[in-house]
Amino acid sequence: MPAPINASVVITAVGGPEVLQWVESDAPSPGPGQVRVRNIAAGVAYADLLMRRGLYPGTPALPFAPGYDIVGEIDALGDGVNNFTSGQRVAALTMIGGYSRYTVVPAKHLVPVPPNLDPVEAVSLVLNYVTAYQMMHRVAKAQKGQRILIHSAAGGVGTAALQLGRIAGLEMYGTASKAKHNLVTSLGGTAIDYRTENFRARIRELAPDGVDIVFDPIGGRNWWASYACLRRGGTLVCYGASSAVSKGKSEAGLGFALLAVMKILPDGKRADWYNIKTLRDAHPEQFREDLSKLFGLLAARQIQPVIAERFPLREAARANQLLESSQVQGKLVLLCQE
Repeated sequence: MPAPINASVVITAVGGPEVLQWVESDAPSPGPGQVRVRNIAAGVAYADLLMRRGLYPGTPALPFAPGYDIVGEIDALGDGVNNFTSGQRVAALTMIGGYSRYTVVPAKHLVPVPPNLDPVEAVSLVLNYVTAYQMMHRVAKAQKGQRILIHSAAGGVGTAALQLGRIAGLEMYGTASKAKHNLVTSLGGTAIDYRTENFRARIRELAPDGVDIVFDPIGGRNWWASYACLRRGGTLVCYGASSAVSKGKSEAGLGFALLAVMKILPDGKRADWYNIKTLRDAHPEQFREDLSKLFGLLAARQIQPVIAERFPLREAARANQLLESSQVQGKLVLLCQE
């Protein structure tokens, strides 16, 4: 049987959303231990932007399709794959390749998706909610009643952290632009306008002895200011460097230099770097366990992913442009078969 026609949106050069181009080819065939997934939904992540801008380590040579997370149905099985079946709905953290109608994935990275879930909501959990859950429970080990500061609180990971923090009984503060404050408040957080307020000074007013946990995807000098918001015994979890897009690689480099200093300061605080792929590769059973638990919470409607917008795959560049403009509340999702 001939391979189906694949369509992908690929990064053709380092630059803005205009470098994303539509490409058609034969769908790839799965090798031993792999499956081919017919993608239904793929997430649009800030990591995609960093890759496109040449700011993300470990990306392949151009051209390639970005796309960190997918939900779809198994279309073909490679040799040796006997724990999944053709047509089964699955999710995967792909890092690249999600902006496609078909993606080949190692079977060991697949997590079954309950068939009653909306694929768009389900894909929102793969990167964003697992990131929030693991930072909260596996890295910071949050306890009921603790105070937490969430930067970019209206984004995909931020809204996930707010919902999971409410379930965990945390007192939450979240930075966001004024237009997004209603969303932060509706999810149980106290909103702080990072454009007009000094969040460090505002935290001193709200929590004079500091917060227990900070989640910071901004990077650069922001990590240092976040660290200063911690009480003794508190934890800063750094998981991104979005400031590299607006301020360049030097700002990102400064952030990692500051992180190295914070790691050795004898002040009773802790600073950690979190990367979902690194933890997934080191502890794949934890990734499967955590994502399966989140699928259960979604099925029980205990969490409700905030979907900013759904775009046909062909409009991936427009989705990237919207995310890069900081106008997004929640998760942007590509519909891969439209």
